[in-house]
Amino acid sequence: MEKSGIYVGLDIGTTSIKVIVAEYLKGQLNIIGVGSERSDGLSRGVVIDIDHAVKAINRAITQAEEKASLKIKDVQVGLPANLLEIEPCSGMIAVNKQGDGAKEINSQDVMRVTRAALIQQLPPERQIVDVIPDEFTVDGFDGIKDPRGMVGVRLEMKGVVYTGPKTILHNTLSCVERAGLYVTDVVVAPLALASLALTDGEQDFGSVLIDLGGGQATAAVVHDHKLKYTYVDQEGGQFITKDISVVLNTSLGNAEKIKRNYGYAAGFLAPKDETFNVEVVGQADPGEFTSEYLAEIIEARLTQIFNRLKTVLNDISALQLPGGIVITGGQAALPGVKDLAEEVFETNVRLFVPSQMGLRHPSFTQVIGLIEYSAHQSEIVRVVKKAVFPEMELPASISPESGRQAETDELENQVRQEEVSQKKVDRDHKGTFDGIKKFFSTFFD
Repeated sequence: MEKSGIYVGLDIGTTSIKVIVAEYLKGQLNIIGVGSERSDGLSRGVVIDIDHAVKAINRAITQAEEKASLKIKDVQVGLPANLLEIEPCSGMIAVNKQGDGAKEINSQDVMRVTRAALIQQLPPERQIVDVIPDEFTVDGFDGIKDPRGMVGVRLEMKGVVYTGPKTILHNTLSCVERAGLYVTDVVVAPLALASLALTDGEQDFGSVLIDLGGGQATAAVVHDHKLKYTYVDQEGGQFITKDISVVLNTSLGNAEKIKRNYGYAAGFLAPKDETFNVEVVGQADPGEFTSEYLAEIIEARLTQIFNRLKTVLNDISALQLPGGIVITGGQAALPGVKDLAEEVFETNVRLFVPSQMGLRHPSFTQVIGLIEYSAHQSEIVRVVKKAVFPEMELPASISPESGRQAETDELENQVRQEEVSQKKVDRDHKGTFDGIKKFFSTFFD
């Protein structure tokens, strides 16, 4: 159930930075402010120049503040799926530390069992970026979604942990903080996209979600309402623009305009008799080209990207999932993307475009998804996440009920001081990273 309040989504993309201010009221999402600026200081989804990125973020935030007529302080931020790894985790604790009988389970116990599940040796360059609980078990009774308030002796948790490069998380959060903003939630980008772009059935039976961005193309496999696998291809819309620039011998700025105004993803859809003029470098007179010729340039690059994605997805049998493929992202706006994708992937393909007034463009899917994901995030997920990011505050719009707020406030100091101590954790991660194929053979059972 969504929580009423104000939410601000911040999508730091390779080619553009988008900010959306939305109000959830009586189950309705109302967009009250939008900011969109060209990115600076990013390459292929990763921050490479913090100072330039901060300036671009500030410009987008200022736009959104002016339109929403409010000061933005807290934001929900998306994290790219670059080198993301997904691993099951489990942990168990004694609810009563003194061991003298059953005790009512509270948020502190949930956070302790989460930390117990996260005891693992990570390489120094990697960091846990998110944890999603699947179920809790109290004294052998499993399938519990929220154990708080129950009485028990032993508490177990099974879930999924996402880890990523430490530099990506650090640089992203550093940019947001230097822009004078406070991060209330960090969301793995494919999770946010799936919450908006995929139907309940597609998330349940399994689908492939492809985000065609400006800097890269990301494929995410969602099954049983869980993110099972991600793959990032390091080519996106910028490469299409560069191809047009090189072939037509024109500037990158002109190439981008040409792509947007006359581009088609599939050559057979381009009008045969449509032509356009192009400022050619080194020539006084503009050159004349056909939309069909332009479409051939675009189709060649997109076909390469799709074929690489197809190879990876075939290796894990993801294209056999009944939900097929859902495509979104800025480059999905090119006419004919769906037709080309169906031809390459040889499965059913659906194009997703947001339905919100004024934002009906696939480039806004990510930032709207951030808001949707945060607004619908359950309280128990927030408590689990606080074990990973103890410094993050619960945004006022999604604070727990008053009966549990005092407990959560008390935990903020305890989390920083309490050291995890337990005699034994009953878990076995043997073979977790033995290979993607083996991973999927068990994860899809």
